[in-house]
Amino acid sequence: MSEWVEERREGRAPDRLFLLSHPEVITYGKHTAVSDLPVDPGFPVVPVDRGGHATYHGPGQLVGYLVMNLRGGGPADVVRWLETSLIEGLASLGYETVRRDTPKGADSLVGVWTPQHHKLVSIGMRIRGGITSHGFALNIDPDLTVFDRFTACRLPDVEMTSLRRISGGAVDEAAVRDAIAKHLGAS
Repeated sequence: MSEWVEERREGRAPDRLFLLSHPEVITYGKHTAVSDLPVDPGFPVVPVDRGGHATYHGPGQLVGYLVMNLRGGGPADVVRWLETSLIEGLASLGYETVRRDTPKGADSLVGVWTPQHHKLVSIGMRIRGGITSHGFALNIDPDLTVFDRFTACRLPDVEMTSLRRISGGAVDEAAVRDAIAKHLGAS
């Protein structure tokens, strides 16, 4: 990712969106408490240079990395734009989702949620020198029991969910990918 960021910073590449899937891994930012991490999940637990806390990446998720020049915008602006774009993309497929405001003094509620306050999308970004990196993880149909092994996003009482759980059936991953790409401005 550092090469992608450097290419963007130097003007050798345009703004880019990478949509992919990962093998099982838990990543965590520098402010994650050790007590939030799993003791032995059976797969790697890796520190990363992004905002946010511990989260899971694995099969059944759509992970999006945004490498873009903010052109004067701030971190809150890009996070809100990302939340809104994901919500619009999911709405185009018939899924009702929301963003939540974080009460003063509470842990961050950044991400995309169901109206019942189950978390569907985790967001963790890094912005350095006006260039973004990292991005989001959208749960399409991952093994949700993994989230029982650690404290996701520093939110111990939050239930993680997936599009499969919301819909009660199979989900067309290609349609989700296309809708998200479209609403994030990718051609």
